[in-house]
Amino acid sequence: MKILKTSMAILCFGFFLLSCDKEKSITEPGNLVPKTVMEDPTIPSVNINGAKLHAQAFGPADSTLIVCLHGGPGANFRYMLNCKSLADKGYRVIFYDQRGSGLSQRFPGGWYKNQGAKAIEKTFYDDLKAILHHYKTHPNQKVVLLTQSWGSMLGTGYAGKYPDDIDGLILAEPGGLKWEDVLEYVGKTRSLGLWSETLNDAAYTDQFLTGKENQHEILDYKMAQLSAANTVVGDIKSTLGPNGIYYQSVRDGAVISSAMFEIGEKYKPDFSEQIARFQKKVLFFYSSNNKAYPDSWAQKIMLVYPNKDVFKVQGVGHSGMLDQIDTWTTVTEPKVLQYLNSL
Repeated sequence: MKILKTSMAILCFGFFLLSCDKEKSITEPGNLVPKTVMEDPTIPSVNINGAKLHAQAFGPADSTLIVCLHGGPGANFRYMLNCKSLADKGYRVIFYDQRGSGLSQRFPGGWYKNQGAKAIEKTFYDDLKAILHHYKTHPNQKVVLLTQSWGSMLGTGYAGKYPDDIDGLILAEPGGLKWEDVLEYVGKTRSLGLWSETLNDAAYTDQFLTGKENQHEILDYKMAQLSAANTVVGDIKSTLGPNGIYYQSVRDGAVISSAMFEIGEKYKPDFSEQIARFQKKVLFFYSSNNKAYPDSWAQKIMLVYPNKDVFKVQGVGHSGMLDQIDTWTTVTEPKVLQYLNSL
């Protein structure tokens, strides 16, 4: 940790010097965090509901769509890229960074808050519906949502709201579905004691980098400082691809993360409110190493799904079911393929 703090000091001092150079300002795109699709036209993207979203698709265009919904709010799809192997099995696999997340277009915090009680619908459900419309090539093309964490909450809400839009739903540890459960789960995983060292590092950074509400580059960078490996949920360094490449998050979306929590606090959404309308089978994964997701919690969360298969993945934590290549290849993917073949 001393090495980390020394490195942080050097890094922050460097950024402080850069901020004095008008031609290398830390607020200019690409100097502090990677550019989004708005600054770099070479990044693959789609235009959806007035937003430019970072998106990639793999596999035969006319086959069953597997649409991956990443965690967050504010994360990105890169840690899910092991799922690209489903394209080699004949499926059309879609990845996209949600609005305001990853490398997708940023919006002011007020944009989300101005949507009021419909903020989740306007920000996420409408975008997902438009993604399906964009990638579907024929009306009878099957659609399956492959989701993790926050993405599983969104997938649950969407399946209940639009049960006829999708043919399958794969969930990996939705933290909570009712707002009180979301708060309880977040409280268990993000305790002040657990994050004290990281918070100290972030506080030190504040001496040099203080972002206003919509200074996305600075705020996204600072959010990354608070996204260290979490021993409670059992996450470790992720591996991506058959060569065990170390996964590094591309970019976080701090503004949308903060805005969605404020919206949740105000309107207390229930993502499971209409899930009983979705009668098709759900595949539900949870992990053995997530201390905040014991069997009792998994049983509580999965009660709302009327038709489900449940599988506990051994030896990994919250994201390891997808981002650990060995686990994905030998455990998770075979279960996913078995489920897809049953649809």
